[in-house]
Formats: sequence, structure tokens, C-alpha cells
Amino acid sequence: MQWWTMALMLLSGLGMGAVFDSYRVVSTELKFPKWWLPFLDLAYWIAAALIVFRVLYASNNGEVRIYVFLGLFVGVLVYYFLLSKAVSAIVRWLIEAVRTLIRLLLKTLEWTIVKPLLLLYKLARVILGFATAITIFLLKLVVQLLRPFWLLAKWIVGPIARPLIKRAGPYASRLQLASRAKGLAAKAGSLWNRWFKRSKGSD
Repeated sequence: MQWWTMALMLLSGLGMGAVFDSYRVVSTELKFPKWWLPFLDLAYWIAAALIVFRVLYASNNGEVRIYVFLGLFVGVLVYYFLLSKAVSAIVRWLIEAVRTLIRLLLKTLEWTIVKPLLLLYKLARVILGFATAITIFLLKLVVQLLRPFWLLAKWIVGPIARPLIKRAGPYASRLQLASRAKGLAAKAGSLWNRWFKRSKGSD
């Protein structure tokens, strides 16, 4: 039982060294904030103590003897003299592999999702602009085609509408319809001149 316990403690020392080196390399490569390190060190030593005690309890019911500390000490020494550099290199390689994989995934997402969505957005803007230009052109064309009918209707209805407008003048002044009608007529006239001046200038 003593030799078995000593062997387990030696393996525990190797494991403690490997975990500590891995934690140190990860914290350096990922650039953890310095104020995190004391808390991480404390968490490491608490976890290491609990695991070693659990292994010791499983091997000899938790009896603490000199060979327990000897096994841990020898395990840590063997690790740092023989395995420390190799474990650190493997951990660095794994971190770099994970970074490369993440960059590859991000690049894949960019080319398969982000860029197609941007292309569709630009295409939709072009189509919308083209449709808007065609709609404005058709509206101008319809207004120009309806202008003779509007002038004819105005010429026909004008003699009938003028007496009615004179009679309705007092009522309209009460409701301030004249000022509102003038405002609407001014806006309509400005829009009319703007559209037809542009269309004539482009012709």
C-alpha cells in the first residue's frame, strides 16, 4: 500500500506540474489581466490540494506520511526536468491550432453569409433605385398626358363654377378655405413647374 500510495503521489506531482504549466502558458498567450492571476493561482492550489487529498484518501484512507510528500516532490521534479518544455510546446501548439481554426471559421462565415448578404443588399438598393426612377418617369408621363383633359375640363366647368364660388365665398371665408386652397394651389404649382421644367430641360 505504501508503494502504491507513493506511485499515485508521484503521478499527482506530474499532473500538478502539467496543469500548472498549461495554466501559465494559457494565461500568457491569452493575455489575462494581471489582477486575475492571484485569484487564478489561489483557485489552482485549492483544486490541486483537493484532488491530491482525494487520491490519497482513495489509496490509504487519507493517512499522511513522509512518503506522500516524497512522492509529490519527486513527481514535480521529474516533470520540470523532463516534461516541462514538451508540455508547454504542446499547449502553445494547441492554442495556435484553435486560433487558426477560429480564423478559418470566421473567414468561411464571411464568404458564405456576410458577403452574400451585403451583395444582396447592394443589389436591392440598385433595383429599388431603378424602380423609383421608372415610377417617377411614368408619373410624369401620365401627368403630361392628362394635362389636355384637365385644361379642357377647366374650360368647360369654369363658367359654371365661378358663380358658385362667388356665392360660397362668405362661407369659405368663415372656414378659411381660401387661404388653404391658395396654399395647396401654390404647392401644386411649384410641383408642376419643378417636374415639367426638369422634363423639358432633360429633353
